[in-house]
Order: sequence, then C-alpha cells, then structure tokens
Amino acid sequence: MPRYEYRCRPCGTTFELNRPMAESSAPAVCPEGHEDTVKLLSTVAVGGTASGPGPSAAPRGGGGGGCCGGGCCG
Repeated sequence: MPRYEYRCRPCGTTFELNRPMAESSAPAVCPEGHEDTVKLLSTVAVGGTASGPGPSAAPRGGGGGGCCGGGCCG
C-alpha cells in the first residue's frame, strides 16, 4: 500500500499515512487532530540489488534515432 506524506497547516506537523491509491486525495487528519492538512509531493526511493550490469554499463545492441512514427520518415 502506498505511503503518503502530509503537513498540517495549523501546527506544522509532518506525518505519513498508508492508504490505498483510491484514497490518496481524501482529507487527512493530523496526529494532533487538525483537519487542515495538505498532501506533500514526495520522491520515489528505489532500493535493492540487481543481478545484471549496473547503470554505467554500455547498452547492448543497436538502436537510437529512428522514426517516431510521424510523417517525417520516407
């Protein structure tokens, strides 16, 4: 379940809630009981390990450029 971060306008408290995506825009009450809160934009943190080459490895195969599917190709 996604975790959303909120800030309470009256007291300035920042808090997090786990809630379904369908409820992401629903009002949130701060731990102090205030209802005037705003959802903060958060960054995505990705962790873990990969079994393949790292991000600095050279890409394999051809590619790059090419037609975007528009009318520019002949």
